[in-house]
Amino acid sequence: MLSERTQNTILITGCSSGFGLETARYFLDRDWTVVATMRDPHANVLPASDRLRVLELDVTDAQSIARAVDAAGPVDVVVNNAGVGLINALEGTSIDLLREVFETNTIGTIAMTKAFVPQLRERGSGVVINVTSSVTLRSLRLLSVYTASKAAINAFTESLALELEPFGVRARLVIPGGASETSFGANARANGRLGKDLPDAYADQLAQVTTGMQQPRERFTRSSDVAEAVWRAATDPSCPMRLYAGADAIAWAEAV
Repeated sequence: MLSERTQNTILITGCSSGFGLETARYFLDRDWTVVATMRDPHANVLPASDRLRVLELDVTDAQSIARAVDAAGPVDVVVNNAGVGLINALEGTSIDLLREVFETNTIGTIAMTKAFVPQLRERGSGVVINVTSSVTLRSLRLLSVYTASKAAINAFTESLALELEPFGVRARLVIPGGASETSFGANARANGRLGKDLPDAYADQLAQVTTGMQQPRERFTRSSDVAEAVWRAATDPSCPMRLYAGADAIAWAEAV
């Protein structure tokens, strides 16, 4: 069950674009109170509403997380969606860059969960929803570090669900496929996480990967697919642990 309060509240990380932004819109349209967090807040990306609060949040900063917890107040659902992309061979990935990816995708998600679990446990209700990636279902070149950062959250969430279940709190995974409308590639490129310091021996592989990302696909994921999966995870206690979002993610899951 969710809270008995008349207005349910959801906090979503990474709401400046893509999956997080669409999920915030989706819940606003269904009369939820939405706490939309962003590293660089832009309130104008979401429709004006007295049920919307936009907070600054850096999931790699403990003090930023603590401020967000205080500012958000009681929440019923926490969606850990914030993440960064990385496309590179392991040889071209510095340990500092590896740490940066894990700090956001893995440790940031765990830290946010840890920060909100006490209030959910004490209230005896609530849901933690972690958004990962279908690359955890299928091995792909030049994504070893990124995949590892997301696969760790799959394992974390499935174990966490067992320890929270006695307190009436659920933990679920939403696993999207590839979405051309999101900024994964652009994000990686802009932040030096696409082929930076790539050894020449891997140049052909990078060309193949980036070309493939630009090709139209028969099956793909829309941001609305992810929003709908998050909605089900938040509102349907009987839903499975893993919710695959997007036609490609569903096909990959069926093939495993």
